[in-house]
Order: sequence, then structure tokens, then C-alpha cells
Amino acid sequence: MNTKQPAPPEWFKLDNAAKIYPAAKSRNWTALFRLSATLTEPVDPAILHEAQKSTLKRFPSFALKLRRGMFWYYLERMEGEPALQQDVANPCVRMNLRENRGFMFRVRYHENRIAVEIFHVLTDGTGGLCFLKTLVAEYLRLRYGASIPRSAEILDCSQPPKAGELEDSFLKYARNVSRSRKESVAYRITGTPEDPHYMNITTGLLPAQAVIDQAKSRGVSVNDFLTAVLIQCVYQIQQKEHSRRRRMQPVKVCVPINLRKFYPTHTLRNFASYVNPGIEPRYGEYSFDEILTAVRHYMGLEATEKMLNAKMSTNVNTERNKALRAAPLFIKKPTMKLAFLLNGDRNASTILSNLGYAVLPDEMAKYVTRLDFLLGSLSLNRVTCACISYQGTMCINFTRAIKEPTLERLFFTTLVQMGIPVTIESNQRY
Repeated sequence: MNTKQPAPPEWFKLDNAAKIYPAAKSRNWTALFRLSATLTEPVDPAILHEAQKSTLKRFPSFALKLRRGMFWYYLERMEGEPALQQDVANPCVRMNLRENRGFMFRVRYHENRIAVEIFHVLTDGTGGLCFLKTLVAEYLRLRYGASIPRSAEILDCSQPPKAGELEDSFLKYARNVSRSRKESVAYRITGTPEDPHYMNITTGLLPAQAVIDQAKSRGVSVNDFLTAVLIQCVYQIQQKEHSRRRRMQPVKVCVPINLRKFYPTHTLRNFASYVNPGIEPRYGEYSFDEILTAVRHYMGLEATEKMLNAKMSTNVNTERNKALRAAPLFIKKPTMKLAFLLNGDRNASTILSNLGYAVLPDEMAKYVTRLDFLLGSLSLNRVTCACISYQGTMCINFTRAIKEPTLERLFFTTLVQMGIPVTIESNQRY
């Protein structure tokens, strides 16, 4: 039987989720996220360069340049690879695509750490984690001769790419249904703007089992528990506002949802949606138990295949609209940017993106001591939160584009008061 895969195409349409990002990006903002692995020994950049080359051949959806067409942005195949970069103390600041040879990701290293920063046009956190795991596995193979089992999460770079990894799963699984995008504008934390070339990062390292135990004792998932703590902390900040209007705005946290768990897809492109659980302070004061109940019930109703498919299908149906498709890009771009501002960051106070518990095979885990995940700032919301757990440690990273560390201080203090020990790291300048 012939199992040879067809060659990857020379150009790609942006997937449905990616279409908004080129229009929404600005001089000081690009939708970036970052994943990193800390190894037991210092990184050899020459070997890392070879690992990047072989990994990129396996991920043709990463070897792409953003191009401007008559009607839409599109992605064009590129040869070569981006230059490796020394890591910096303030990662995830805006990526200049021209200075990065047109690539929309960059690989960085420092001492024992390998990091990859990715423009959301290429993929989501799940696809990015697959890329990082594969890159690190290739590095370990080349440096130590490690024989690491390959899987759907750690790809075999000796094999050709598979067609299913390149599909736009939004288009494949959308149905002919829709729902309203209308949501109330959420309260947003304000503060003293930070230098646009600097990102404050505060990291909390927690015993994962202690968080699991807290969530279990309250009858909720870990994600629901962390979301409720974050909502409570934003709510506490909000109640100190002088403006009654701001004190009465909804407090909501954007929670990304990996759609792959609902559908039989192997796509390495974007395939995630989101929900915005929260509270309405105008209805009265909220205890933590009330917030937790609100989050649990909201997630139970909204984070389902049918509700998420309706949201996904609404976006796909908009993309298929004949009038929109016929409009030239110079008309589409400002319209899409306005839609992003009206239906994106304004509807949430912050974001909590949790990639869950990452597991590496033993042959790889003995070389990897830590995994990190963090988000760049959003276009309007200046504080974000990302989480990943590995080898018993939960790593929660707050990124902040304002000077005041109020939210993360409240968040980690709340967890400590609940009996969860937290070790804090920061790149804060003094």
C-alpha cells in the first residue's frame, strides 16, 4: 500500500482563527506566546541549530511567511530557518517579521533553556507545545544519542508531514448554525504603562498536587478553581475603584478551550475557542464560594461541543459571507480590526490559558527539569496569565504591560492563604 504523503502546498490560507491577527497587530503589539524547556545541562547552540532545521522540515506550517493578497492575507512557504537568538530577560515583546527573515516564530536559548516564541497566526498553545517537544527531542537525539519514542505530541522528524496536520479544522467541523457574539464589556485593570519594549513577568511555582487537592475538595476542576481565584482577585481590585460605573462592570476571565478534545483531528494549526466565565457586581457582593459556583455552572453550559461549535460556526459563516469575501483587503482590514476590538479583549478582564499537565517519555524527561508557558500582553488587557504543569510542579506565569504588580500579588497571596505554598520568580527591574 502506498502511504507516501503529498508534498505540502506552496501557500496556505490562514485558518479561521488566524485571520484576525494580521489585521489586529500594531506597531507595538503582536499576538505572541512562548513555551520553554529547561534542561539539565547548558544548551549547545550549534546542535540546537541542527535540531531546528530537522524540526522545521517536519512542521511545514511553521516555515511560512505572511503575505498580503488582494482579498485576504495568506501564508507562503519559505526555505531556510530563522537565526537562533540569545534569550532575553523580557521575552514576548513585539516580533518584527522583517528582522526575523519573515518567519513568524523565533527560537531562543540561554544557559540550560530552550524557548520558542510564536505569532498566533501559525498555531495555538497545543500546536506550539508539540513543536517545542519535537525540537527538544531532536536536540537531545543529536547531542546525547537519546532514543526518544515518537507520538502525536513528539513528532518523528524522519517522517514526512501528514496532510491532516495542515488542515483548517474550523472549516472541516463547522456546522450551519450560529449564535450571537454580543457580550457585555468587562472591567479592565489599568495602571502605569510599561515601556513597550519591556514585559514584566512574575512566575509562581506550586506543588501541582496541592492545587489538585484544593480543587477536588471543592468539587471543581483545577481550571475552574484557578479561574475563580483569578476572578476574585480582579473583583477585589475593582471594588477599590472610585468610579461607580467601573465598580459595576462585569468581571470576566477569558479561558481558551482546546477544540481537539471534541473532534478527531491532528491539525497543528489553530484549533481553539474560548469562554468568558465571570460575575456581575451590580447584582451584589460575591463570596469566593459564589464565584466558584458561577464558574462551574458557566463552564458546564458553555464549554461543550455544541455551544463551542455554534461559536466556531458563526465565525466560519462570517468568513464565507459573499460580500465580505468580495471586499478588497484594504476595506476588510479596518473592519476586522474594529470587530476584534469590539468582540475580543473588551469582553474579558484578563485571560487564563492552561495547557494542563505535560508528560514526557522517561527517555526525554531525565534531561528536562522544567516547562514554562507564557502569553504576551493582549491588545487591551495589560495583564495575562498562563499555566502548565510538569513533574509535579505547576508553573503559573503572569505577564504584565503595566508597572503595578497588583493582580499577581493578590493571586499568589490568595493561594498561600489557602495553604498552597508558592515560590516566586520575577524579571522585575529595580
